[in-house]
Amino acid sequence: MEMHQLRYVVAVSRAGNFSRAAEQCHVSQPSLSQQILKLEEELGERLFDRTKREARLTPHGEAFLPRAVRILEEVDAAKREACDARGLLRGRLIIGVLPTIAPYLLPQLLADFSQKFPGVEVVVHEDTTARLLRLAGAYEIDVALASRPIQDQRMEVKELFTEELRVALPPGHRLARKRKLHLADIEKEPFIVMKEGHCLGDQVLNFCERRDLKPTINFRSAQLETIQALVRAGVGISLVPAMAARSERKDLPDYRSLPAPKPERKIVAVWPKQRPPGRAASEFLKQISAWCRKLKR
Repeated sequence: MEMHQLRYVVAVSRAGNFSRAAEQCHVSQPSLSQQILKLEEELGERLFDRTKREARLTPHGEAFLPRAVRILEEVDAAKREACDARGLLRGRLIIGVLPTIAPYLLPQLLADFSQKFPGVEVVVHEDTTARLLRLAGAYEIDVALASRPIQDQRMEVKELFTEELRVALPPGHRLARKRKLHLADIEKEPFIVMKEGHCLGDQVLNFCERRDLKPTINFRSAQLETIQALVRAGVGISLVPAMAARSERKDLPDYRSLPAPKPERKIVAVWPKQRPPGRAASEFLKQISAWCRKLKR
């Protein structure tokens, strides 16, 4: 059974005549008649009673017609949806992202993306790097925004930008009054870092280890906003991504840069090598890349 045979049956039922149906389908009448005969042979039943001037559905044809119409409607709907998805008139984009990136990077990016592609539903899944990689490997997210290192060889990794980690100080702290901040200045300060499993915590501790700093860790948290609130309350200091320090809110700590080589993290986009980004994910990555180029100017 072929799709064009179903279309011919529907056309004849509506036209009531093989000649008019052939004209509407842009085929010759013998070709249309032959295809309907082949279908009738396959079904083992006649679908039309034929006379010289008209064709009428048989009882078997009347039973067959509604299903043929539904099949054709479903196929046409599938084609429309595929075209819409290709043109991003509709679709779904699932983004995995670190909690230390999502609230600072995504709001304006997603607002711009939704304005350009209003028919695409965007789902944001915040989690640790290890869990995001598992979700990507299981094809449960389209693309992940994370930070290096990414050691899973099954993943394609595209570097987006490098971000400074800045020292977060309580307001009025003595170090905030210094013109230049040095590593020795922060060594004896109590530190607040992300809890185990969060790459930002590992990055801060790795930086300290490479610089022979032995910080005293007083608090850990899974939320960067909580860390900043603790810093502001005077509990300790921390190293915070620059994107979290750009806010114009008044309830944030004071931020200072350390001398080169500065602590930093590399933000990357990640997806499985076996499953390249679809159209929506590709457009989102283009948007991030354009934003990164502006950032570097």
